[in-house]
Amino acid sequence: MEVILKQDVEHLGYKDDVVSVKNGYGRNYLIPQGYAELATPSAKKVLAENIKQRRHKEAKAIEDAQKAAEALKGIELKMVAKVGKGNKLFGSLNNADLSEAIAKHGQEIDRKYIQIQGGTIKATGPYVAHIRLHREVNVEFNFEVVAEQA
Repeated sequence: MEVILKQDVEHLGYKDDVVSVKNGYGRNYLIPQGYAELATPSAKKVLAENIKQRRHKEAKAIEDAQKAAEALKGIELKMVAKVGKGNKLFGSLNNADLSEAIAKHGQEIDRKYIQIQGGTIKATGPYVAHIRLHREVNVEFNFEVVAEQA
């Protein structure tokens, strides 16, 4: 079954992609949740026209995402956390904490677009996060977790 995605779906595709999925997944989840619509010939024609009209806006969005990527590369981020023995953190840090720390430097990024290698952070040291600013613009963001000074 072919469907047209109405919004980004994790591990499936981006908005306005025509993807092939199993019948049950499409009929029982994607379409009822409003994530997709059936890819009929008329829906494909409407999609093609919309994409054609949106190309100019898309170029502007990519340009803005690239400017944001350059701004992110200029940020040297050190996250401060309480630490116990062996440089282990009390608790952990995740993508929401990283999103807040980046926001303090003037860049608003939704936490769902940030993926930290290894998931949550439980020790001090350097880390890498992958930030998706646009479907074509991905940034590797390096940051460091340091111990809080008493």
